[in-house]
Amino acid sequence: MTSDAPKVDEIRVLIVDDIVAIHEDFRLVLADVTDHEVNLAKVEELLFGDSGEPTEARPVYLLDYATQGHQGAEYVRRAVHEGRPYAMAFVDMRMPPGWDGLETIERIWAVDPDMQVVICSAHSDYDWNEVVARLGHTDKLLILKKPFEPIEVKQCASALTRKWQQERALRAHVDSLERAIFERTQSLEAANQQLRHLATHDALTNLPNRVLLDDRLAQAIAHSDRDQEPFAVMVVDLDQFKLINDSMGHFAGDEVLSEVARRLDAAARKLDTVARIGGDEFVLIVSPSPTIEDTREFGRQLNLALQAPIRLHGADLRISASIGVAHYPVDGSTAALLLSRADAAMYCAKQFGRNNLQCYSAHMNATTIERVNLLSDLHKALSLHQFRLHYQPKVDTATGDIRGAEALIRWQHPTRGLLAPDEFIPLAEECGLINDIGAWVLREACRQCKTWQAAGLPALRIAVNVSASQFRQGGLLDLIRDALQSVQLDARCLELEMTESAVMTNPEESARILEQVSRMGVVVSVDDFGTGYSSMSYLRRFPIDKLKIDRSFIKDLMTHPDDASIVQAIISLAHGLRLKVVAEGVETAAQLQLLRSLNCDQYQGFQFCAALPADDFGAMVQTWQREADAASDQEAARTNSKLANCR
Repeated sequence: MTSDAPKVDEIRVLIVDDIVAIHEDFRLVLADVTDHEVNLAKVEELLFGDSGEPTEARPVYLLDYATQGHQGAEYVRRAVHEGRPYAMAFVDMRMPPGWDGLETIERIWAVDPDMQVVICSAHSDYDWNEVVARLGHTDKLLILKKPFEPIEVKQCASALTRKWQQERALRAHVDSLERAIFERTQSLEAANQQLRHLATHDALTNLPNRVLLDDRLAQAIAHSDRDQEPFAVMVVDLDQFKLINDSMGHFAGDEVLSEVARRLDAAARKLDTVARIGGDEFVLIVSPSPTIEDTREFGRQLNLALQAPIRLHGADLRISASIGVAHYPVDGSTAALLLSRADAAMYCAKQFGRNNLQCYSAHMNATTIERVNLLSDLHKALSLHQFRLHYQPKVDTATGDIRGAEALIRWQHPTRGLLAPDEFIPLAEECGLINDIGAWVLREACRQCKTWQAAGLPALRIAVNVSASQFRQGGLLDLIRDALQSVQLDARCLELEMTESAVMTNPEESARILEQVSRMGVVVSVDDFGTGYSSMSYLRRFPIDKLKIDRSFIKDLMTHPDDASIVQAIISLAHGLRLKVVAEGVETAAQLQLLRSLNCDQYQGFQFCAALPADDFGAMVQTWQREADAASDQEAARTNSKLANCR
């Protein structure tokens, strides 16, 4: 009989009576008798044994005594302040010379309205109606007539203290529920605010998105109609942003977009709205914008802000933007029309060489519609087999023999005719089709090369251009293997041409990929050499076989001595590194003669032949190809890279 003894609850009870002997009576009834009953319960358990059922806990009343009403009220105030309130009070009705019982109760309830009260009265000073009229209808009040029986006191104490405890427990539970509901409501409100923000703002830049832009445009139109003040909508599209994504990765692209957003927002006024509506396209609502010249000046400020270098991956990156502008109400009366016409002006700015601003004019609609239609047709061109490959010979400068060819894509458009690459490749890069088109070019070039070999033509090497996006997408090696294996083509018959910027954006990864390409036996050429990175260190780091001198240096070779010096330097550099040199864009006999004197290895251009369809190229090779001795064939077949020579 140790740990199974019933626990007791300590409950504070206040006795307010001017007769001290009454205090002793309450002590005997509520304190001593209660202790006796607890002891009696223990004796009963010893005599009759443990029933196995828990014994109900018996309360312990902690009694405080006051002889006057004001003293009792002070006790109550102090108990509340200490956080140990009284459960109930026995209050005598008459306590001369101070407050009577009713006033005492009023003062107590003013301090602690939850206390339960028993009025102890020996006389009929007040009847019940008077008590109710004074204190109001309440369930916290009982009346006990003197002299009282102990059982009456115990019953009152037990009933009212239990009621007090239950009310406190219920109130605590309700408070807990209210707090939980409040906290949950606050949490839900915060979550709703966040969802509303996410629904109306761009996640990357935290600028308004298309949803909020539409609302701001509606407000701007309403204000303009009311105040008769025009405003401008500016569409800002970054120039060559896809090249940043493809060559440096999407993480770097996101950094650029975030910085552009900060700069645009900083350049805008408080009344303006800056939004990002997708990709690298931003929209500004400039309100008010009274004149076209004001808009142009603001556009110039935006481009100046954007052109400041962005430090990225240890290099200073400079960007520009093409900006299109439409004014309300002269260029459009609705938000959709304004955006459409500002977008048309932006595309016009790109056609004017990028990094400029164009305001909308009526003729721009036709240009935009044409572009949209061309984009729609481009998406279907692959599945409809509308692409063609033409082949331009690569000719030995010294002997005039055809050593290979570059595969150049054409688009046989159903209504526009045969389109050159510069008419659709930039569009393919912008809309993300360049990888699929590049994969088709690689497979088709390998297939055609094998077809020529089967027809008895010499084993020429076919060069295929690889975009920066293809180089970075991660599947280039598998694509090359599949293209070669699908037609059983010798890897030495394939050459990959890529720009300096494509291989230099991530030198470590580029070196790994190019080494594997070279180990296959595939030749690697750097296209447009001299127009990209100024650092030449990659020429000795990477397994490169050829340099192709950009046509811009060949064009003025005979009239600009500086260009001739540059070409001579490139050839000397390449030969010093055991690399072959190909000059592209050779159009005159004089250019060819000078290149021959500078020991340039190969050339391609209209001086020999324009790019031809596959059948015409095959027929031309049969006519032009002369018998080559074994040494010449061996020289034409081998690669010059350091890794290839180690095989």
